[in-house]
Amino acid sequence: MRPVCPFVKAARPSEPSKKESSADTATISPKCPLGYDSQTFKLGPLSCMICHALLFDSAKCAPCSHSFCKACISRFKDCPLCGADIEKIEADTNLQNLVDRFIEGHARIKRSHNAEDKQDSTPESNSNDGNNNSKRVIYEDVSLERGAFLVQQAMRAFRAQNIESAKSRLCLCAEDIRGQLETMGNTSELCSQLGAVLGMLGDCCRATGDAGSAVSYFEESVEFLSKLPRNDQEITHTLTISLNKIGDLKYYDGDLKAARSYYFQSLNVRRDAVKDDPNVPSQILDLAVSFAKVADVDRNLGDEDVAVDEFQEGIKLLESLTLKSEDTGLEQRRLSVLEFLKSQIAEKQT
Repeated sequence: MRPVCPFVKAARPSEPSKKESSADTATISPKCPLGYDSQTFKLGPLSCMICHALLFDSAKCAPCSHSFCKACISRFKDCPLCGADIEKIEADTNLQNLVDRFIEGHARIKRSHNAEDKQDSTPESNSNDGNNNSKRVIYEDVSLERGAFLVQQAMRAFRAQNIESAKSRLCLCAEDIRGQLETMGNTSELCSQLGAVLGMLGDCCRATGDAGSAVSYFEESVEFLSKLPRNDQEITHTLTISLNKIGDLKYYDGDLKAARSYYFQSLNVRRDAVKDDPNVPSQILDLAVSFAKVADVDRNLGDEDVAVDEFQEGIKLLESLTLKSEDTGLEQRRLSVLEFLKSQIAEKQT
C-alpha cells in the first residue's frame, strides 16, 4: 500500500464521504506541494541545499540562520546560500524534529480499503441524501513508495559524502522491509530489496573505512539471500554482488585466499544461473566478470596457468555473446570487460 502525503489536507482517506457503489467512486491523485510524491523530486524547505537530500542532524549557521545537514555545512567557512561568514554552527532541533515527523507521516500513513468499507457499512453511512450525483472521493496513495523514497534520499546523501544521513535512511528502509517480511512472507521482491539495502549499508561503512562493519552487512546480505530459491534473477544478482564485495574487501586487506573463496562462490552462483537460463545477456556478462576476478586472484597466488584458462573462459563467453542494437549499455560493458580480459592474456605473453 502506498503512502499518502501528510500535507494533502483535503478528503483524506480517514475522512470518507457517504458510501456509494464502486462505479460511483472517483479517484483523485494527491500532489505533495514539496514534490516528494513523484520521481520528479524538487528541493524544498526540508532539503539540505548541499547534499540535496532531506535534512539529517540539522544545523544552522550563525548569524545568517540558514540550515543544512551538520556533516555538510561543517566543510564550509562561508554559508553556501548567502556567503556570510560562519561564526558558529548550532543544532536546529526544531527543524530536525519537523523533518523526522515528515518522514514518518509521508510514508507511514496507510489505509485499508477493507477497514474503510467496514466503517462505511453503518446505517448512517449508507443513508442517501437524495443526491444521486454525489460520488465518494478516494485519494490515491502517492506514487513514490516508502522504500524507494528512503533509498532515493540515501543515494543523494551518499553521492554528496553525507554517509551518516545515508545510513540513517537505509536503516529505516531495512527496518520497514523486515516488518513487511514478517507480515507478507519471503517474497522475491522483498527479499531482493532487503539484500540490496544491506549491501548499500555495507557500501556506506566501506566509504568511511569501517571495513569490519561493511563485511558484516555484506555477510548478512549473503546469509539472508542464500536461504532463498535461486530462480529469481534479482536475488541471484544481489547475492553475487554481496559475495564479490566481501571478496574485494578481503583482497584489499591482503587475504587472497579468503578473497578467492568469496569470488569463487559468486562465480558458481552465476554459472548455475547461466546454465538454467542461457539467454540473459546481463547474467553472461556477470559470469565473465567473475572469471576475471577469480583469475586475477589466482595469478597473484602464483597459479598462472589456471589464471590464463579462466581469463580465456571469460573471453569465450563475451565473444559469443550477441546483443540487440538497443542494448548499448550492455555492449559498452561487454567491450570494457573483454578489453580487460584480453589485456591480461597479453600480459602473460609479453
